[in-house]
Amino acid sequence: MTISRSVFRGLLAGGAIVAAIGFSEPARAGVNVSINLGPPPIVVSAPPEVVMIPGSQVHFVPDPGIDVFFYSGYWWSPRGERWYRARAYNGPWGVIERRRVPRSVIYVPRDYRTRYERERHVPYGQWKKDRSRWDRENRKSHKRWEKEREKEWKRGEKEQGKDDRHGDRGDDRGDDRGGDRGGGHGKHGR
Repeated sequence: MTISRSVFRGLLAGGAIVAAIGFSEPARAGVNVSINLGPPPIVVSAPPEVVMIPGSQVHFVPDPGIDVFFYSGYWWSPRGERWYRARAYNGPWGVIERRRVPRSVIYVPRDYRTRYERERHVPYGQWKKDRSRWDRENRKSHKRWEKEREKEWKRGEKEQGKDDRHGDRGDDRGDDRGGDRGGGHGKHGR
């Protein structure tokens, strides 16, 4: 009887273990993985039309869905907090420090789309052919334009500062200052 009692105890213990495993709730382990990929990619799928900003060497893509500029052999695009640069309109685009973005691109007037929407829209192929000739003919006027835009920008900053000292100091103070200006492009790229 000792054998049957030990077998019985073994079966009882084994059954208890199986029951405990079978009836227990599965362990709940939580895993949280967060990967910040930044803003969506810049996609210019077809050769874009471009519009030249008069008196400059800066061109912009008139598509209102994206801010893309061409200047000095590169395509530039502000996205959120970052600037991107590419050799070709369709990329690959790489992040570039804001301080390395040319002043001519940063000092584009904030209202460039509405100000220059009636300028000639040039198909990409035609623009590419004409670009080198235009560059040779307009270097001096571009330097003047660049200096004028920088002065205009700085005047605007001074006037904004005066308005802040003499006007409303409500909750909206700072909505159009410094990094929130978007590097010269209104709501775009800082």
